[in-house]
Amino acid sequence: MISIRNLSKHYGDLIVLDQIDADIQKGEVISIIGPSGTGKSTLLRCLNLLEMPTGGSIRIDNIELMDKNTQVPKIRQRMGMVFQSFNLFAHLTVIENLTLAPVKLLGKSKADAEIKAIELLKLVGLAEKAHSLPEELSGGQKQRVAIARCMAMEPEILLFDEPTSALDPTMVSEVLAVIRRLSKEGMTMLIVTHEMEFAKNISTRVFYMDEGKIYEEGPPEQIFINPLKEKTRAFIHRLRSKQYHVSSRDYDLYALQAEMEVFCDKHMFSRKITDNVLFVAEEVLLLLSDYHDVDISLTYSEKDGSLQLSCESSGLPVNPLADGVLEDDLGLILIKSKCLSLDYEYLNGKNILLLRLKV
Repeated sequence: MISIRNLSKHYGDLIVLDQIDADIQKGEVISIIGPSGTGKSTLLRCLNLLEMPTGGSIRIDNIELMDKNTQVPKIRQRMGMVFQSFNLFAHLTVIENLTLAPVKLLGKSKADAEIKAIELLKLVGLAEKAHSLPEELSGGQKQRVAIARCMAMEPEILLFDEPTSALDPTMVSEVLAVIRRLSKEGMTMLIVTHEMEFAKNISTRVFYMDEGKIYEEGPPEQIFINPLKEKTRAFIHRLRSKQYHVSSRDYDLYALQAEMEVFCDKHMFSRKITDNVLFVAEEVLLLLSDYHDVDISLTYSEKDGSLQLSCESSGLPVNPLADGVLEDDLGLILIKSKCLSLDYEYLNGKNILLLRLKV
């Protein structure tokens, strides 16, 4: 239904969208997730030319949107957009907000437009508010009216630009319930959202965007449970990491521990957990003293509260955490007492240690 090829959007030297390719089939629900500033909203705005792309192609049912002969207003009528800030006409009642465009643009009679408007207000649970002004509604009610107003134009595609971001958390569920109902009715939808559980449950596919690209796409089971790419994994699990490099045996232990302590303080770990992190890091580096160029990563997952220390070092494949490898295994015993698990693998010429610390 929608075919996107080499879509780009630049603001001077700033590249917001970078050669995006995507296909959306009729009836699909695509959730677009990713960090702020990665082009998610710009992608939606380019699809209906609220933002003019710098280059590339957008085809809606094989009609090239960027062809100078294309009647863009006609295409826009097929593609409704729901914004963060509702954009209702403040001086019009709810039902007047819903009937204005169908009468002016679709040529419907006022009576027919009002009948349809009441049906849509019933769909979103707001028929009793038909004659209220927007100022009399809550944020969640305004957003449901905005969705009904889009539906009044009988679109084939709905674009949602973070439809719940301006809402109080108590109002989010009522808007998401309406979107769920539309998905069950087969509406083609693209939804920019930060509601991860909602995206996981409603989507047929998920786009993870980063640095102006669709970095990874796939079914929700892939993206949310077993993402294939590192940045996706870090975003989904809300990983916060700090990397360190030790290039020789004469490294500055105090500087390393000071940086780790700052990381622990930032994420509000207790003094006991911080001391364990510093202790384990020091002991592991003693075990790795015969290896070259050790890369250390301390990673905290906001999603499950786990804390992991990983070490990568060049050298022969020897697991220093295995029982019996060391002559004096007191250090290993102490490390094990501070950790939930210790894992080792040899990959691409690297000894990789993964230690999950107790928190």
